[in-house]
Amino acid sequence: MHASVSRSPSRRAVLAGTAAAAALTAVPFAPGRAHAAEDTADAAIAYRWRNVVIGGTGFITGVLFHPRVRGLAYARTDIGGAYRWDDRADRWIPLLDHLGWDDWNLLGVEAMAVDPAHPDRLHLACGTYTQAWSANGAILRSEDRGRTWQRTDLPVKLGANEDGRGTGERLLVDPRDSDTLWLGTRHDGLWRSTDRGVTWAAAPGFPAAPTPTGQGVTLLVAAGRTLYAGWGDADGTAPNLFRTTDGTTWESVPGQPSGSAARVPVRAACDRHTRELYVTYADAPGPNGQSTGSVHKLRTTDDGWADVTPVEPGGADTFGYGGVAVDARRPGTAVVSTNNRWAAVDTLYRTTDGGRTWTSLKDSAVLDVSETPYLKWGEEQPKFGWWIQAVAVDPYDSEHLVYGTGATLYGTRDLRRWAPQIRGLEEASVTQLISPPRGRAHLLSGSRDIGVMYHERLTASPAHGMATNPVSGSATGLAQAARRPAYVVRAGWGDHGNGAYSHDGGVTWAPFASQPGIAKDAPGPIATNADGSVLLWSFVHWDGTRHPAHRSVDNGTSWTEVASFPKGATPVADPVDPALLYAYDTDAGTLLASTDGGRTFTARATGLPAGDAQFKLAVAPGRSGDLWLSTKWNGLHRSTDGGTTFTKVDSCWASYTLGFGKAADGAGYPAVYQVGSTETITAVYRSDDEAKSWTRINDDQHQWGWTGETITGDPRVYGRVYLATNGRGIQYGDPC
Repeated sequence: MHASVSRSPSRRAVLAGTAAAAALTAVPFAPGRAHAAEDTADAAIAYRWRNVVIGGTGFITGVLFHPRVRGLAYARTDIGGAYRWDDRADRWIPLLDHLGWDDWNLLGVEAMAVDPAHPDRLHLACGTYTQAWSANGAILRSEDRGRTWQRTDLPVKLGANEDGRGTGERLLVDPRDSDTLWLGTRHDGLWRSTDRGVTWAAAPGFPAAPTPTGQGVTLLVAAGRTLYAGWGDADGTAPNLFRTTDGTTWESVPGQPSGSAARVPVRAACDRHTRELYVTYADAPGPNGQSTGSVHKLRTTDDGWADVTPVEPGGADTFGYGGVAVDARRPGTAVVSTNNRWAAVDTLYRTTDGGRTWTSLKDSAVLDVSETPYLKWGEEQPKFGWWIQAVAVDPYDSEHLVYGTGATLYGTRDLRRWAPQIRGLEEASVTQLISPPRGRAHLLSGSRDIGVMYHERLTASPAHGMATNPVSGSATGLAQAARRPAYVVRAGWGDHGNGAYSHDGGVTWAPFASQPGIAKDAPGPIATNADGSVLLWSFVHWDGTRHPAHRSVDNGTSWTEVASFPKGATPVADPVDPALLYAYDTDAGTLLASTDGGRTFTARATGLPAGDAQFKLAVAPGRSGDLWLSTKWNGLHRSTDGGTTFTKVDSCWASYTLGFGKAADGAGYPAVYQVGSTETITAVYRSDDEAKSWTRINDDQHQWGWTGETITGDPRVYGRVYLATNGRGIQYGDPC
């Protein structure tokens, strides 16, 4: 999320329709593998899968350095899994790419814990949403630093992509016994395992009562052999910090602060040298909605409290406090972050005297984002950060400090010069992909939060950053004129215009001279016809409300309503005939077509699958009227007469998204790629014979959760495919 794009919907939520319709019951889990049924398609072809490099792009919700192993660290994200830092390679290694379609909910990591006594052990509490349509959470356990996993399904839900996701950690290895773990949940209280996370039960005696809509336990931290738990549902007067010395009896910590500035304990860290516990507070869990906060220090030897707040929020400068970390090598040295400070911009404060005085690290910071230029967001200079709730100090290097933001992870080695420490960590939620038939870039992309990008290289973050003029937050549409590929149009959320065009294939942009009034509040998908002479823009509000589409024949200078176009549908242009455009009415199960350049639409095929806005229509490149309709578990349907009739494709029983790439040598039809199912497994497939047969091209270690948004092949490189994920960026595969 970015301050200049205030009307974007919240970060990268999986559409509720998908979640409600999917079967989300827990499944047996083998070590190191996602649940998967036997695939009956042709034997899988060996593919090499990599991320298209952007760099970060999502909320880093937690970072942990291992206290006993130099260079070992982990990061968690709200929807994109967890990572281990490879100190030799200077990059992050994704740990949860093996999670498949049915386990998409586990790519949100609510909390993580390391065992100081056993460096190879890693525990993750996974679960993205707590709504009724979401599956329960799970604990993933590793004995080899995340290379392989064992899994325990929980009877409760976790909320890694909900408010409070930057608090924590909510998972902890007991300092007295490595076999005992503690888990703080949002709606089900405190849980405990005594067999290293294999089985779990509600912890008896915890004094706070959970609620169905609250935050519950926000943090767990050890100070010596004492365990402290923060509670996020107090009212500012009741206790919100509890402790136990024996794992059985709990008490509220005496003398703890109260008031709105200390209503929610966000994070805590213990200085083992001084035996002091630093706690950050706010009036809300964040990352949004905080307006005040404070920092307090508890002297654990005698329960003495001190208010060590660096700067008190007030007036126009409203914010809470978020992350906190202590320096393991220097007593009295700690770092805290502000959060939700949009006016003065968030910062880190550092103290070397136990909180008596603080220095703002932002004031002397030199930010180098040359490796990820999009972080400038169209401005001359990048921001120091926003949504800062994850802060960590390297226990072996006092000047190696990292902090997460809503888009990246900054790091420094001298407390002055900062750069993204983000290689290998890709968290974009991708919605649009185009692989142009010619030009320097083999890929254009659109994503939630970071807009549209022109990928001149797949192995480096786009040199131009995100598309500007105007800057958009979440992209809602991206289209290229098939017979005039230098002409590209886009749509998205933003405060300075919601649509733009490019005459150089997406390198530079200009806003439409005008836009329909509804565009600011409901920008939706956009299309341009084959020669770029017509624009057709559909409008959908973030809450699902659909509005009439509009048409332009003068490059966006003027617009007229198209009453016969189904509200909210995605317009699709015929790649050959400029007069032909199509739309699929998902409410009625009807294919509509226009033969007059989008002025009017009339029904053609009827009686097709209906009732799901995520059904998708695709058209084969270079062929007029060759339409493919993906209708999830209702199958794949094809029309070769412009949508007058459709035939169900028998070679697969489910199709979620479909695209095309360069044909195989000797083949007369483009390679077809889809995310779908030939039997019971949902995977990535390629067909070289017009969907008569399919070959799986991903494997069990490369699944990336939910991948049903969009897919496309490369029209210039046979076998190459680009796949959108919801939290693991753009994956691209090449045959080995």
